[in-house]
Amino acid sequence: MQLTTLEAPLLGATTTLLVDDDGSCVLVDVGGGIVPALTALVEREGWRPVAILATHGHADHIWSAAELCARWQVPLHLHEADEYRLDDPIGSLGPLGAQLVAMSGLEAPARPDDVRPFALAPGQQLELELGGGPLVRALHLPGHTEGSTVYLVDGPTMLAGDILFAGSIGRTDLPGGDTQAMAMTLAHLASMDPGWRVVPGHGPHTTLGAEQRTNPYLRSLR
Repeated sequence: MQLTTLEAPLLGATTTLLVDDDGSCVLVDVGGGIVPALTALVEREGWRPVAILATHGHADHIWSAAELCARWQVPLHLHEADEYRLDDPIGSLGPLGAQLVAMSGLEAPARPDDVRPFALAPGQQLELELGGGPLVRALHLPGHTEGSTVYLVDGPTMLAGDILFAGSIGRTDLPGGDTQAMAMTLAHLASMDPGWRVVPGHGPHTTLGAEQRTNPYLRSLR
């Protein structure tokens, strides 16, 4: 499997491409303004998208999903607890949503035609059926949003969304954030194997071991 990341113009959200040996690929978190660079890369390499995943339903992580799902005729997968956000990605962010539209200069995101929510309890894992591409397991770790999910792939690599960053964690003060759920999520991360490579939803890559040792939100839980 090949893993490639691109940075979306809107808030620097990370888009990850997981590419299998046969060229089939899964895209994770297709942010605002990413379409030109992403489609150029996919077409140049001859890759074949089979699915788009969202780590959570915030607009900066699903902004281009409807356009790309239609372009490639693929579904969007995300946790069922965040599906409601697709109906109003801007409004579900509270006042921040309108600010994002104003600063981006982009049309507000729409709901994709083919949405396939999955059900998963906090801390539970599920192997996703994506119709091809690399094996991806979903791990539900709420707190940043109700449906926040990290995706685990061979490597071992964790696509952490906005749950965990290098040196920090995702905020819980936006609509749907939950400090108690985040505390349980952090306890789960603190107990996991430190060997995981971590690709956050914004910012540099890190490792779970490094965050367990140095991240102030995790090191006290060890």
